[in-house]
Formats: sequence, structure tokens, C-alpha cells
Amino acid sequence: MNSDLIKGKWSQLKGEAKKQWGNLTDDDLLKIEGNRDKFVGAIQERYGKAKADAEREVDTWNNRHKLW
Repeated sequence: MNSDLIKGKWSQLKGEAKKQWGNLTDDDLLKIEGNRDKFVGAIQERYGKAKADAEREVDTWNNRHKLW
């Protein structure tokens, strides 16, 4: 999927991300822009999770929402 499509879909899905990870700020969600690595990093930072745990959560979330 190209980056423009991902960014467009992210605009629709960031509310779903906020529901699951309420500690993510609006600024975090803007910076993520649908980028998996930024998403994982934000979860690590806000929740103090290990990278592998954050990646697993993001991948599980993505399996439901099909962003990437």
C-alpha cells in the first residue's frame, strides 16, 4: 500500500487507536501518520513497554484494521 493510502486510512483509524491506547496524545497520533515504527515507538514511550511487546500489540491491532 502506498504512503498516501496509508495516511488516508490512518486519518480514519486514529480514533480506533486512541480507544485502545488512551495514553497516546493527539500530537502522538498526528506524528505517527500511519507509520508502524512510529506507532510502536509511541506505545513504548507512553506505556513503558518493551519493543517486542509494543510490536505485538500493534500487529494484533493491525490484523483487525488492515492499515498495512
